[in-house]
Amino acid sequence: MLDTDQTRQRTAYTGDFILEVDKVRKEFPGVVALDDVQLRLRPGTVHALMGENGAGKSTLMKIIAGVYTPDRGEVRFAGKPLNIKTPIDALNSGIAMIHQELNLMNTMTVAENIWIRREPRNGIGLVDHGQMAQMTQALFDDLNIGLDPADLVGDLTVAQKQMVEIAKAVSYDSDVLIMDEPTSAITESEVEHLFAIIRDLRSKGVGIVYITHKMNELFEIADELTVFRDGQYIDTVKATDVTRDDIIQMMVGREITDMFPKIDCDIGDVILEVRNLTLPGTFHDVSFCLRRGEILGLAGLVGSGRSNVAEALFGVIPAASGQIVIDGAVVDMTSPAVAMQHGLAFLTEDRKETGCFLQLDCLENIQMALLTREKVNGMGFVQQGEVTKLAEDFAAKLRVKTPNLSETVENLSGGNQQKLLIARWLLTNPRILILDEPTRGIDVGAKSEIHRLITQLAGQGVAVLMISSELPEVLGMSDRVMVMHEGHVSGILDRSEADPVRVMELAAK
Repeated sequence: MLDTDQTRQRTAYTGDFILEVDKVRKEFPGVVALDDVQLRLRPGTVHALMGENGAGKSTLMKIIAGVYTPDRGEVRFAGKPLNIKTPIDALNSGIAMIHQELNLMNTMTVAENIWIRREPRNGIGLVDHGQMAQMTQALFDDLNIGLDPADLVGDLTVAQKQMVEIAKAVSYDSDVLIMDEPTSAITESEVEHLFAIIRDLRSKGVGIVYITHKMNELFEIADELTVFRDGQYIDTVKATDVTRDDIIQMMVGREITDMFPKIDCDIGDVILEVRNLTLPGTFHDVSFCLRRGEILGLAGLVGSGRSNVAEALFGVIPAASGQIVIDGAVVDMTSPAVAMQHGLAFLTEDRKETGCFLQLDCLENIQMALLTREKVNGMGFVQQGEVTKLAEDFAAKLRVKTPNLSETVENLSGGNQQKLLIARWLLTNPRILILDEPTRGIDVGAKSEIHRLITQLAGQGVAVLMISSELPEVLGMSDRVMVMHEGHVSGILDRSEADPVRVMELAAK
């Protein structure tokens, strides 16, 4: 894409497929992740790879990208066996991947992240930062990305980091580009922007493997799709030959009739009242109330301040002014510990940065929020038997796919990591549950189960504040919808009056 000495020549090949996977198997301790799967990618097409969390999608992509080595089977690239040992080998061969979890270095600039290991050098061998900035700006101009190459990645939003990841992958001028949930953290307008990039790459002959759980994206961008289930290959079809329901049945092996199983719950008294909450430069004069048994959806574009308000309510970044009132009493919300003492639980939007402890096992991750609560006896010891039983019950209820709870969390798929975090907070028996993007990166079957669990909790009197970038989720699950725009509340709608047009009018007000 760039006219620099950093680009590579496209691979010359003949035949119908640029990438072929044949009878690939991969086992991890206690689980078969892939069982003789297949995949064939044509050049100049978008091939969607579909399946529930734990179906093996990301595992196969990591094999192709050089992260894992298959136990058996063959991967062919341009008609020849692909023999790569590392991700660098894959990049040099013409295969780039955008991972589901962001892999940028927060302490480096945007430009340094994009060109790492490929930095231009000056005459004495030092990094030429000026040329690197120019190369980055040229790339951004080509992709219509409005970021400053000199920005520190740690200062960017999750959505901006995702666009940097996309630009970095495109910069390799690869023959094959793998995109694993590339739209999980970006707005609808940014999704359209990404699709424009994809269509341009497709027109240049790039083969794109696209993993997503969003059906509307599939029908808009994909030419073909392959479905995996429980590590096995199910079928490959043209996108124009199937319906949404066809794909869901292939993915889960059953019909899902109700994605948003909202039930009418008795709405009780106000448990949480927020009065003129303000954090200068982030949000201002935010006021609303939340009742027992109510699901209050929080909508708004990325950057509207939704997540920042949630963090203030939980004491992560305390507000500078305003009041948080719980059960009629003003609470000085100075820390998450104070929030938990008052019955709050908070599922954050970024499971990797602020949620999971990736090097610990599943049980340790689930029980983390209980260690300062009632499951510790008078002598300071964890009541491990009771905690383990509760953790196992919630893991089973949420259908977490893992051999057992001693499995290291980094070995689980992103969606199963998300389920563990939900289980962690449900174990605290919260009175007020704050969910920031609760179903991001989760397959359609698990989404329905989590939605059902959320509405059951509301039926038990739990007050739920649910933030979501997926408008159908907000409209399908909420009793009321609060919309934010540029740090303030632009409107609160009852369920009966909330529709996509009205919400987007308030979000872009």
